[in-house]
Order: sequence, then C-alpha cells, then structure tokens
Amino acid sequence: MPNPFYEIALIVVVAALGGAIAIRLRQPLIIAFVAIGILIGPSGFDRVSAREEMGLLAELGITLLLFVVGLKLDIQLIRHLGPVAVATGLAQMAVTFAGGVGLSLLMGAGVTAALYIGAALMFSSTVIIVKVLSDRREIDSLHGRIALGVLIVQDIAVVAIMAALGASKSDLADQIALPGWAGPAVILGCAILLGVLMRYVLPRVMHALARSSELMLLFAFAWGMFLATVGDAVGLSRELGAFLGGFSLASSGYREALSVRLTSLRDFLLLFFFVDLGARLSFQSPGRALAMAAVLSLFVLVGKPVLVMAVMGAMGYRRRTSFFAGSALAQISEFSLILVTLGIGIGHVDEQVMGVVTLVALFTITLSAYMITNSQRLFEILEEPLGAFERSTAPSVGADAADGSDVDPDVVVFGLGRLGGRLVKRLKDDGFEVYGVDFDPEAVAQAKRDGVHAVYGDAADAALFHLLPLEHARWVVSSVPDRDLNAAMIRVLHAEGFEGRIAVTAHTAHDAERLLELGAHEVLRPYADAALFAAAILASDLVSPKDATAQPGGS
Repeated sequence: MPNPFYEIALIVVVAALGGAIAIRLRQPLIIAFVAIGILIGPSGFDRVSAREEMGLLAELGITLLLFVVGLKLDIQLIRHLGPVAVATGLAQMAVTFAGGVGLSLLMGAGVTAALYIGAALMFSSTVIIVKVLSDRREIDSLHGRIALGVLIVQDIAVVAIMAALGASKSDLADQIALPGWAGPAVILGCAILLGVLMRYVLPRVMHALARSSELMLLFAFAWGMFLATVGDAVGLSRELGAFLGGFSLASSGYREALSVRLTSLRDFLLLFFFVDLGARLSFQSPGRALAMAAVLSLFVLVGKPVLVMAVMGAMGYRRRTSFFAGSALAQISEFSLILVTLGIGIGHVDEQVMGVVTLVALFTITLSAYMITNSQRLFEILEEPLGAFERSTAPSVGADAADGSDVDPDVVVFGLGRLGGRLVKRLKDDGFEVYGVDFDPEAVAQAKRDGVHAVYGDAADAALFHLLPLEHARWVVSSVPDRDLNAAMIRVLHAEGFEGRIAVTAHTAHDAERLLELGAHEVLRPYADAALFAAAILASDLVSPKDATAQPGGS
C-alpha cells in the first residue's frame, strides 16, 4: 500500500512544477492544480490512493477560505458599499442565474442540476480578480473598486446560499430533541450571543493576545475552527460557522494582520482542494459534458460583461469603465466549485454536474485572465459598438463645461482620486485656479462640494477636449497611471494645438520613458517621488559617513 506521506509530498512537488508553468503562461495557479488532479485521477493515470488524507486537507482549506472571507467583511465596509456595486452585483447574479438555469434545462439537465449550475455561474473569482488587478496596479482604479464591491456582494450571497443548503441537510430541532418552534429560537439566541461577543468580548481578547502575534493567530484560527465545528454539529454547515468566526473578528482592529498571515496557509490547503477536485472528476459522457461546458462558458465570458455594462451604463458610467469592470468579472469562482461540492455531499446532484462546472471554471478562468490583461486592446477594438451601453442622458461634459464657462484655469487635472484629489486641493489652497475631470460621478460630486470646478468626462474620449477650457491653461495633468490612456491624451493635446505643458503619471521607468518620448514634459512617479522625498527628510537629519570621519577627532 502506498505511503500517504510520500504521495502527498509528490503531489506538492508536482503542483509546484505545474504552478511554475502556469505562471509562465500567465495563468492562475488554480488551473494548474485542477489539471494536475485530472491527470492523476481516474480520468488520467489514476494514481491517487490517499483520498481520505487529501479530502481532509481539502476540507481544512475550504474552512479556512470561508474564515478569511468573513474576516475581510468588516461591518463598516459593508455599510459603505456603493450603490453601483450593490445594483450591479444583484442584477448580474439574478440574470446570470436565470440564464444558466435556462441553458442547462435546454441542454437536458434536470431541474435540481440546472439550479446548481445556474447558481455556480453567478459568482466571480475573488482570488483571480484581486491577483490580476493587483499585478496591473488597477486595484484602486474606478473599475477595480466597482469589481471588488460586486465581489463583496457575491461573497455575502454565496455564504447565505451555503447556510440555506447546510440547514437543509438536517433539522436543528430534531437533532437536539426540541419542539419545532425551538429551532429558530436557538438560532436567534446564538446570533444574539455572537453579537454580544463581537461587541464586548472578542475585541478585548484580541487586544490582550496581540502581545504575541503567534498566539493571536492561533486563537483566531481556533475560534474559526470551533464555530465551524459547532455549525456542522447543529446541522447548519461548517462553512457558515467558519465564515461567522471570521466575521466576528473583522471589526476587532486586527483583521488585516490576521488576513495577511492566514492567506498563505489558506492557499496551501486550497491546493489540495483543487487537486482533489480534479482527481475526483470522471466523465461518463465526455462529449456531452464538453459541449455543455462550452455553451455555458460562452455565456459567462460574454453574458456577464454585457450584463455589467448594461447596469453600469444605466447608472451613468462610461463605456470604458463598465467594459473593464465587466471583463474583470467574466469567470466563475472557486466558490462555485465549493457550492457544487456541498450539493454532492447533501445528495442533491452527482459528479456529472461537478464535471461540467469544473470545465466551465477551467475555460472561463483561463480565458478571462487574458481578457483582463488585454482589456485595453479589446476596448479599442470594440469601442464603437460599446457606445450602445452608454446612457443617452448620461452626465454631459458639455453641460458641465457650459456651467463653468467663465473659468480660466491655470491647471486642468484628469483623475480626482487619491493623488489627483490631493493635488487639486493643494493647488487650490495655493491660490491657483484648478479644473478637474473624472469619470467617477462620486469623485466629481465630492470635488464640487469642496469648491473645485469639476466635470464628468473620460480622458479616452477625444471629443471631450473640445469642451474643456484649455486655451489659457499652463498645465494639463493626468494623475491616472495608465500608460495607454496617457499616451492617447498626449496625442490628442498635441493634435489640438495645446501650447501649455503636459504632466502624466506612471508607475514604472519604462512607462515614464515611453511617455516622455511621446511628448510629455513631466512624468509623475508617486512611489519613486515619495521615496526620494522621504530620503531627503531622513538625510537632512543624518550625518553621512564622510562627514563623520571629516569631523575633528574622527578616526
């Protein structure tokens, strides 16, 4: 009989090699792990015998994943979700669910299987989106913030669905031998108790344990495992218990430190979930499964972005923002696989449904990674037809410009986010006339409340520059670190005969060099500039080694 330790060690080594290949191909690690599972499972070489050990590690990975999700859902964060994220998230989930169910039924799936497939298609991958947007430095962009807001809405929804499914496994009142009315009463009592612990007990406990980061981390993990065990024991689900464990600590002030330290452990344990998932796949009708997965994948890759663009367009967002946000959400989630796994455990669906959903995950995650990476090129190709998703009554730059027609600004600033907003405020405080432009309606409204002349507009729209008061402006500044957008802006300004100076923002030296070649007079590099400024402050209070040795008595 093969040694389970040797087998798991071999899986880890093969997963590392497969992960290196995936990174080389610019693919998420999930793809490599599932593919390795398929290769070593019954659909491949059938070399897995340590199923119980792998299954246990997979369950720990799922539990930790839900704990970390709960840990990130701070009550204040939920309270400040923007209306666009809530509206887009709810509308996208509802229509995607209906479309997934309808397509599944048309292709011969049973009603229960169709419901699970529709639910699986609703969710997008937090792991994939955060990783790719972070690599592209777009996590703080408008479309990045909207996509993350939609993901939060989806996370709340998936936990609610898992809780409902977990409760359907068994009746709480029957398990603890109470009258039928007592089950909901017990749940309500537990919820009140958890609320009291969140408010008065857990923050104090975490503060006391914070002197030892290792002990604080151990307590947090133990608390999550305890609630997961309680949830499973009372007939709800360990996933819901783990989520509540994380959620109860999210407002303690230590959630970021815990989340960072638990993420690596979560990713390692999830490796076994995805490998185990691939190893368990067995297709009785591979042709039918592939055909069904192809149709559903096309629906996700095209349907989700279209739905997001339709909702955001109706709310007044420009086609560029809505296209980028929609493209980021064009895949299904690791939660989709967990949801179907839960359905198999309950007995609602069989392995064939898991096979179809896994194929959809492989197809959509693979292709969406390239869609996000090449979103600017895709937008340039599709820009004209995407105009259909812009509301004809969207905020008008022309109308706003007319309202401020008497403005003769010294500086026109594109982008009123963290960098641009502070730049505008500082210039205004120094007595300069500033004119702001942004395609985030909330940023424009905030700038106007601060007394700044601001209009709603997209720097990618060449027609916008005809409406701006550029005749006497001495500077046009872009605080948006998007090389392609800044390059297009420089070209348009030169074509319009702008005689002032142009400053743009870049994160890398390569981008800065390219933008200077195109005609920018200055390139702002926030991280590099901040480092130089910090070094100058420190250097002013330090004595260099040469100065020290030159002093009298120096050795």
